[in-house]
Amino acid sequence: MGNETAALFRTLTLGVYVVGVAHGEQRDAFTAAWIMQVSFEPLLLVLSINPQHASYPLLRKARTFAVTVLKRGQLDIARHFGTKSGRDVDKLASFPWRRARSGAPVLQDGLAYFDCEVTATMKAGDHELVLGRVVDGRILDPGGAPLVYAETGDMDGSSALYPAAL
Repeated sequence: MGNETAALFRTLTLGVYVVGVAHGEQRDAFTAAWIMQVSFEPLLLVLSINPQHASYPLLRKARTFAVTVLKRGQLDIARHFGTKSGRDVDKLASFPWRRARSGAPVLQDGLAYFDCEVTATMKAGDHELVLGRVVDGRILDPGGAPLVYAETGDMDGSSALYPAAL
């Protein structure tokens, strides 16, 4: 049932994002799908991140992050930021980006971005939930459509992580 479980969870409607983090002169970015709005007042997003991820220490130190919403057709960007480690290469080197107000990197060719300040964290199984208050954001491509996680197939290899049975 491993593949059936993966298919089941792919029916959840998720976007695909590149999350930028920076602390001092260090910066990194990674692909994420587990991000959602959780409040109107104040405006809050929650991000789920694996603490073993190369970006995690920067996120913990800076207590800020920026979310670039990817557009349909940007699967190559999702793959680039999701399959390389920031420990090995500067993943941002070949993409135009700018610093958000927080200092975190934002891809200039995305659909939109949200700049967030961390307000709380909580362990959630093998990941950590990071609650961020939205302090800035913009639509970068008013005519674009968001890339949806189901369109990525098994690019992230996650089907191997699901249990064989529920």
